[in-house]
Amino acid sequence: MVEVTLDLDAGPTPLLILQTESWEVHIWAPLKDLSRLSEIREATWPNRRSLQAGICAGTPVFWSLTEDDHAALLIGQDDETWDAALLIPLTTVDAIVALTHHPPPARP
Repeated sequence: MVEVTLDLDAGPTPLLILQTESWEVHIWAPLKDLSRLSEIREATWPNRRSLQAGICAGTPVFWSLTEDDHAALLIGQDDETWDAALLIPLTTVDAIVALTHHPPPARP
């Protein structure tokens, strides 16, 4: 299971934190970019489609649906020559999209 946290107060751009017991990744992205992840079911890797949403470690993050209905996060200069990749359940992407529509309250 991947825990999803959206920190709206992290800086000028919201911070999306994805983590499990063994890894954590930080993605900086405007809410409008993250909300586009609702289109991931059309961004299939067999058709060489992906969505670019966010920045991680100073490089773009590309999102694509795999053949086994997982989302691939491809971190690198483009979606074919990426430097790091993670597979997450598609339900995690749905949780991210839900947070963009109902973001957590800002900290006082």
